[in-house]
Amino acid sequence: MNLVQTPRTRRSPWFRPGGGRPKPIRELLLVAVLFGAYKLGRLLATGRVAEAFDNAHGVWDLERTLWLPSELDVQRGLLHSDVLVHAANSYYAYVHFPATAAFLLWIYLRRPAHYRWIRWVLVTLTAAGLALHLLLPLAPPRMLTGTGLIDTGALFGPAVYGPPQTDTIANQYAAMPSLHIGWAIIVATGLIVSTRGRWRWLWIVHPVITVTVVVATANHYWLDGIVVGALLAVVLLVIRPPVTVRRPPTIPTIPTAPAAPRPASVLTAAPERAAPAGKGFPLIRP
Repeated sequence: MNLVQTPRTRRSPWFRPGGGRPKPIRELLLVAVLFGAYKLGRLLATGRVAEAFDNAHGVWDLERTLWLPSELDVQRGLLHSDVLVHAANSYYAYVHFPATAAFLLWIYLRRPAHYRWIRWVLVTLTAAGLALHLLLPLAPPRMLTGTGLIDTGALFGPAVYGPPQTDTIANQYAAMPSLHIGWAIIVATGLIVSTRGRWRWLWIVHPVITVTVVVATANHYWLDGIVVGALLAVVLLVIRPPVTVRRPPTIPTIPTAPAAPRPASVLTAAPERAAPAGKGFPLIRP
């Protein structure tokens, strides 16, 4: 007898409620479209180098006005250890894309309903980020002179970027918003929402490390992370995750045994007849 009914998943109205796992061909085409949009942004950023550096100085001055911590202090703490420098550079170079791809593959295979939600959150945030890259070209802090920051990847390795003039893949003037931080928050959010157990909250460590790494290696400003966090908050408010509705346990009905038949003598017994008037016990008069 089934005592507890299985939970139902109520899907968000922002993606198609029917069907199971999306077809992989369509998902690969979506990735190709996003990569093409990124390449287009790289081409459109050509010729706006001076604007990107002007914006970078403006962001740096704004952070000092807002009393944000200096990126230089974080980098100095990193430079005390060669092991930490190489670890930070490696995390920036080798964790961002592989971790996101592994997460998408896992949630595609194990949580199809949540995959649809994560897919649209990732696409929407990436599209908003690419649009902002075009509206606000921004040189990363490792390119700024006079701040004391250095390019840890180029000096210590492993390096991700080459000279920006010859880089035909990455748009190095697209520091704001930081998709490194945005995607790391999406990975942590998706794993926390789609899994159960106390240990799932440890996935928060991934975006925390990512923020520390991108700032310490001088690839992003604090404001790059703040802006992408605000964008992602809006996206998550609009595109809601599927809700798992857990029904209360079903209490089984225990059948009772049928009542035993009454004896025939009881069923057919004649009722007692009242004594005739004037007969029976004599009246006692005083």
